[in-house]
Amino acid sequence: MARARGTRPLSDRADPRLEPEISHGLSAGQRGRMIRIGLTGPIGCGKSTVAGWLADLGARVIDADQVARGVTPPGSPGLAAVVEAFGDGILRADGTLDRAALARIVFADPVALRRLEAIIHPAVRPPILEQIAGAEREGAVAVVVEAIKLVDGGLAALCDEVWLITCEPAEQRGRLIERARARMAGRDPDRADVAADADLRAADHIEARLEADAEARIAAQADLVARLRPHATRIIDTTGTIAESRSRVLAAWRAATQSPPPLEPGLRGGG
Repeated sequence: MARARGTRPLSDRADPRLEPEISHGLSAGQRGRMIRIGLTGPIGCGKSTVAGWLADLGARVIDADQVARGVTPPGSPGLAAVVEAFGDGILRADGTLDRAALARIVFADPVALRRLEAIIHPAVRPPILEQIAGAEREGAVAVVVEAIKLVDGGLAALCDEVWLITCEPAEQRGRLIERARARMAGRDPDRADVAADADLRAADHIEARLEADAEARIAAQADLVARLRPHATRIIDTTGTIAESRSRVLAAWRAATQSPPPLEPGLRGGG
């Protein structure tokens, strides 16, 4: 994750000296069934950091973005469908998907984004279901499904709780810009949220391009929090220090794992 200039970034691991002693919650056997937590929210607000903290507490984390990468390798039906929709310009010379090129298209065009989602969402659901079932068989205390499109993609219906991860817009913008700088410095080669091609690295107006890219991504999700809020079991604001954010996450974890066992998703009774 990245930060606004002059502020400290959230890291994947907080300083343990700042943390209270924590409980890893009840086991799946003690609770009756593993709890399923859906993690969602705008880009740059800390979903992956929160997921990492939950993994430290014993949860099995399923990253929907990583699953999506697995359904579009060269030669796959998923990649063929994406190429048919968006053209050969989204392919690298080696035949792999150029995610930065695809991102430039879909974040600038809501219709294109919906078109991509219509291809990817049905493809990622079966492997996610398989991973959830595997975690349950292994007796995991919890499984966390991290997905920006948790609700729109139908994954929220698989979960007992939906955690909406938010932050202040200025902090979100700063984190996105800092993340892009880190990628361009070669510190984050596996992520492609921001275009970092060679001409961008060499351009004199690099900072303006980074800022414009961040603004475009934020604008593409302008109403996301408002749309997700009615579906959220818990809302966790990651604005501020690492210790403050982690404390909020730990409180939510305790409440979720030490509450009575949830009903199976889809079997919740009405009033």
